[in-house]
Amino acid sequence: MTERAHASAPGPQAAISAALRRERNRAGLSLTEVARRAGVAKSTLSQLESGTGNPSLETLWALCVALDVPFSRLLDPPRPQVRVIRAGEGPAVHSGQADYRATLLAASPPGARRDIYQVAAEPGHRRESQPHMPGVVEHVLLGSGRALVGTAEHAEELAAGDYIMYPADVSHIFEALEPGTTAALILDYT
Repeated sequence: MTERAHASAPGPQAAISAALRRERNRAGLSLTEVARRAGVAKSTLSQLESGTGNPSLETLWALCVALDVPFSRLLDPPRPQVRVIRAGEGPAVHSGQADYRATLLAASPPGARRDIYQVAAEPGHRRESQPHMPGVVEHVLLGSGRALVGTAEHAEELAAGDYIMYPADVSHIFEALEPGTTAALILDYT
């Protein structure tokens, strides 16, 4: 069985909407409490849960931290036996700070806590990420271009083929230094 994501497929809003409701209910938290913990307006969370909002990457991360769930849990479709995602396709979310897009390639299977993303970024603005849940580690393998990647206090300039691992439970950055910069991003949740 092969699943192919199409660029013309609807955005991830429906999956995000259902996942936010499910995870909030699982945690036994009110809209007000999740919004407070995430630092977002209650009306924003309400819109997201109803499927009418269009969240930024930063808002989704804040909600994941508030709900103590891996980011992929908001986007993960049913798991097929074999899954093919063509270049430029798949469920993607965009940064509100920079020309930065993260496409979910694989979510953690049951019993594991690891997500894999493809990142596409353009120069101009630095993507600054707030700390994720305690113990999260990010691995970045730069596929093309050049980028400044790592913790806010210790970032490294990477070229195509370079790899970096850093704690993501502290502030961290990704800044494309050349047009067409791409990378594989792996998050390990401990």
